[in-house]
Amino acid sequence: MKLLLSQLGLTLLFAVPLFASDDYQPINTQAPGENPLSPEEATALMTLPEGFSVTLFAGEPDVRQPVAMQIDDRGRIWVAESYSYKEWEMKGEDRVIVLEDKDHDGRFDSRKIFYDKANHLSGMAVGFGGIWICNSPNLEFIPDRDGDDVPDGPPEVVLDGFTTRGNHNFFNGLTWGLDGWLYGRHGITASSLVGQPGTPEEERTHVSCGIWRMHPVTRKFEMVARGTTNPWGLDWNDMGEMFMTGNVNGHLWHVIPNAFYPRMHGQGSFTHVYDRIALAADHLHHEGDWTDRREFRDNAPGLTDEMGGGHSHCGAMIYLGDNWPDRYRNTILMSNTHGRRLNNDLLLRKGSGYVGMHGQDFMKANHPWYKGVTQIYGPDGGVFLSDWTDNGECHDNDGVHRTSGRIYKVVYGQPENPGRVNLATESNLALANYQLHRNDWYVRHARRLLQERYVAGKDVSDARAELVRLLEKTDQPVDRQLRFMWALHGTGGVGEDRLTRLLNHEDEYVRSWAVRLIGEEGAPTKKQFARIREMARDGKSLHNRLYVASTFPRFSEDQQWTLAQDLLVDFGYTEDQNLPQMIWYALRPLVSGDPVRALTFLDACSDPMVYKNIVRRISTDFDLNNKLMPQLVKQFAKADEFHALAGITGMEEALHG
Repeated sequence: MKLLLSQLGLTLLFAVPLFASDDYQPINTQAPGENPLSPEEATALMTLPEGFSVTLFAGEPDVRQPVAMQIDDRGRIWVAESYSYKEWEMKGEDRVIVLEDKDHDGRFDSRKIFYDKANHLSGMAVGFGGIWICNSPNLEFIPDRDGDDVPDGPPEVVLDGFTTRGNHNFFNGLTWGLDGWLYGRHGITASSLVGQPGTPEEERTHVSCGIWRMHPVTRKFEMVARGTTNPWGLDWNDMGEMFMTGNVNGHLWHVIPNAFYPRMHGQGSFTHVYDRIALAADHLHHEGDWTDRREFRDNAPGLTDEMGGGHSHCGAMIYLGDNWPDRYRNTILMSNTHGRRLNNDLLLRKGSGYVGMHGQDFMKANHPWYKGVTQIYGPDGGVFLSDWTDNGECHDNDGVHRTSGRIYKVVYGQPENPGRVNLATESNLALANYQLHRNDWYVRHARRLLQERYVAGKDVSDARAELVRLLEKTDQPVDRQLRFMWALHGTGGVGEDRLTRLLNHEDEYVRSWAVRLIGEEGAPTKKQFARIREMARDGKSLHNRLYVASTFPRFSEDQQWTLAQDLLVDFGYTEDQNLPQMIWYALRPLVSGDPVRALTFLDACSDPMVYKNIVRRISTDFDLNNKLMPQLVKQFAKADEFHALAGITGMEEALHG
């Protein structure tokens, strides 16, 4: 792909206007005399693929230390500024600002300070009548129900117990999921005990590295997936598959609910996990071990440069806008911290899940101060990039340059002007039909707004009727049908009869999402459960089997014992990168709770890994289960050599702890 110097034209002849009206002056701890290029100079140095251009949307002093960034229903950018990193002295100086580009020229022309008293700001989301912020030790909600950009009152503590000892591995993110829950991330350095205020310690959720979610109405909190090191990016593709980006032990992961991924160190709070699901990427963005990166920290050329720039990544954007060329749709972009660039990985189906293949780097900053954090696309399909703007490596051990920060906008050609956007003023029917829009920005915002109206008690029956009509049309592409399902789910549910029919849909993504939404909306009926059992044995769709295993914990215990036998049947999943592990994660509580009954699994089990783990778990509690050892030996005697060896290996691993 040909690269060229980004064409700025006349945009650099005029400095971005200053609208800062506050007197706050953050203190730099960077060595005196170490300063970045000007925002305009840094913009001019960026290289992009042919046909793309970049403008400076905002720069210091109008935006500084942008740790998170979101776009609201009016197309305005909300920015979380973190001045507290990394000492966390609880000074209450972190801020949320609002930037708007009214004339759509790629530069902001209106700026407001919404909130300026946060202590430890690391994430933000807009919705449900206010903003939600990661403000350790709390997840807080700041109400602004009249939408006048002035808080209606003080922040409400929604959840507490998030660690303040994580340094750079704190909880972060916040983004609305397809299911209507608020999603976030957490790093490995220090654990959290999370719950609603007043929750006793024994009832709180232990949180280490991984992905979590919280329902904005019920405030229910739960872990989605556990593992990795320090995830700092999360997004979904057109089919509703979730991916996260991270640091140190891999950069790209296919996030399967209830999965366990490798940790940088330790086993976490869950025991007997054993085999963890590997990263989805078939490559790394660096050479050697992740610790062999010092050379590239100094911007020296080499193999790491060719491979992608280094082991540290921030942000995740699966492009689903309508401005960039089709070749970027459903590919994922992430900022490479040490490489000072945007990596671009291709997401391709493999077995039950996906593989991430290395694409050509999308952008290079070409100077050492670029520290990209967030990438998001907006209503015109253009992409906004936030830049922390600091020197040194990713931990900022050389000091923090708090007076700098930038936001850039990258477009292909000349995007269509969307005009004045305010989806909150649209009718229910209009929001329902936005589910047909090619730009997923409209799809996601419209879906959330319909959910907000529904939970507020407003009548959305006209939208639901339209969504049902669209869903039942046979000529709709699969990704559109999924959108209708998600929107119905957020406005009262897809419906029992409709979900039963969707379990027999011709497309495996629709069938899988029917299983997942049954798990979300209530217990399956007898007819639904019978069909789910068939899907658990379906050798033609490993993807369906994967999500039956993923949804397994939501079924009753009796249903789990029945379904386990179906999942253990082999139709070619042994070599799959996800399915054996997910089946073991489903079985693990049953084997622990009733090892005698779990012996029956061995007769049905065809996968050596699952077989080994069943034996290992039973053998671990030797004093309790020593009476079962003769039965295990008999099992090995009648098994083939592969399963017998797997069983013996499981016993050996149990003895070694």
